[in-house]
Amino acid sequence: MASTALPLLLLPFVLFSQTLAQAPINITGILAEGGQFSTFLRLLGESNLISQLENQLDNSHEGMTILAPSDNGFNALKSGTLNSLNDQQKSQLLLFHVLSKFFTVTDLQTVSNPMRTLAGDWGLNFTGQPNSNQVNVSTGVVTVEINNKLREKSPLGVYVVDQVLLPDALFGKHAGVPPPRAPGPRADNSPDEGNPPESDAANPPSDETDGGVRNGVGLGLVLGFGLIAISLLF
Repeated sequence: MASTALPLLLLPFVLFSQTLAQAPINITGILAEGGQFSTFLRLLGESNLISQLENQLDNSHEGMTILAPSDNGFNALKSGTLNSLNDQQKSQLLLFHVLSKFFTVTDLQTVSNPMRTLAGDWGLNFTGQPNSNQVNVSTGVVTVEINNKLREKSPLGVYVVDQVLLPDALFGKHAGVPPPRAPGPRADNSPDEGNPPESDAANPPSDETDGGVRNGVGLGLVLGFGLIAISLLF
């Protein structure tokens, strides 16, 4: 009887421990506990990405790595940087900070670059610093050191970066540069190409000129007849 009662007494503790083991990881709670990620949390909430990330983490066999920009990193952005992005671009910017696999900081020193992010084809490059456990991450626009760990336990790693990771596709040298402007229409008073203006020599004589010629011819005839008449008289 006593041997049967003991397992029954332990059953609630077993069930409770299993529930804790299967409890979903609260990404919001981890970032909030860090105390310096209010902007990152607000943007994740506005973009409805928190639930998406937590669901993906719960259903993933490889885990997830988040590079969390601090509030100081967002404050260092040029004025209007975030406002220049539409909603889709803001979501891509946030997902650019997430890798679809769990990595320790040591793992990131030797990964194959570029590492694909949840933003799609946009990748990150990681380089380890010699004689150090520190890792730099580069986007092609900014390079920043991973300098702190909020969580480094499978299936989730959350590491701090003090700059926003700006993807080259949105903030690179040629991103957003408008195409060259087409030449404007030619002014109406400009001469047509291949059709030079007509010279004065090509213009027909005016009526005034014709009249002068006729008057000259008439006067010549009168003088001619007068000379003939004089010669006949003598």
